[in-house]
Amino acid sequence: MAGELDLAAPRPRTVVARRRWRLTPGQLLVYVVLIVLALFFVVPLVWMVSTSLKAGAAVFTDTGWVPSEPSLANFETIFGSDFPVVSWFVTSLLTASIGTALVIILTSMSGYAFARMDFPGKRIIFGLLIATLLLPSVMFLVPQFLIILQIGNVVPELGLASIPAYMLPHLAAVFGVFFMRQFFQGIPVEIEEAAYVDGASRFRTFRSVVLPLAAPALATLGVITFLAIWNDYLWPLVNCTFDSSACTLQAGLVNFQGQYSAEYGLLMAGTVVAAVPVLIFYVIAQRFVIQSVASAGVKG
Repeated sequence: MAGELDLAAPRPRTVVARRRWRLTPGQLLVYVVLIVLALFFVVPLVWMVSTSLKAGAAVFTDTGWVPSEPSLANFETIFGSDFPVVSWFVTSLLTASIGTALVIILTSMSGYAFARMDFPGKRIIFGLLIATLLLPSVMFLVPQFLIILQIGNVVPELGLASIPAYMLPHLAAVFGVFFMRQFFQGIPVEIEEAAYVDGASRFRTFRSVVLPLAAPALATLGVITFLAIWNDYLWPLVNCTFDSSACTLQAGLVNFQGQYSAEYGLLMAGTVVAAVPVLIFYVIAQRFVIQSVASAGVKG
């Protein structure tokens, strides 16, 4: 019938132009730099895993990246030896987990106080805190040791080689206070004023309004803090010098190294065990870190 659309007629093909992928010299240079940096961080991890799968003298004779005869003997040794690797692991996990939770609570409240509240000596106190970031952490080692020693004389459960002793120095997280203060200052004050008008107290406003907005920043700080506490080596080593069974995992690995020799296979196996929780934690929390970075660019 004339005037009707012929549905059986073939439809014209849509020609899609193929887009050629071309790199400018600047983009090529960026990719080369990124690949080099990636190799710089990945190669040691590959070497660590490869060495942990080499048993005995194969650590020195088998020089290939892929072990010719992979073996789990090193892992069986560290978990079946007289060294309490499982206890070290649990101590590290509890120290890092509890310490991270406390740091987030304390720094968020302190950062909010410095960002929104006025009190005498606010600028001086904040300036002194920031000044401590310029000092090397080794300077605080002896004072921290003496403080924990005195606390242990009063409350033995909080003395040396205990989870509170490993955790307490990290609670003075000046960087966390500075980080959260800067984030809270970027939140519009009008949002909090609206909560005050509705009758909310300052703490209620902080808990119900400000903290949800700061979730990405808190997650980022949590990742940084967990990694710092988990990877801490010197402070736990000083505390557990006289009781190796109460060490953290990082400090306990030194027991696989003698005065004149070292069991590199066992060391690498223990290092792999220590690295796994960090990798898992970061994979879980990385989306919050990315969200924090993305949201920082859209606040106005």
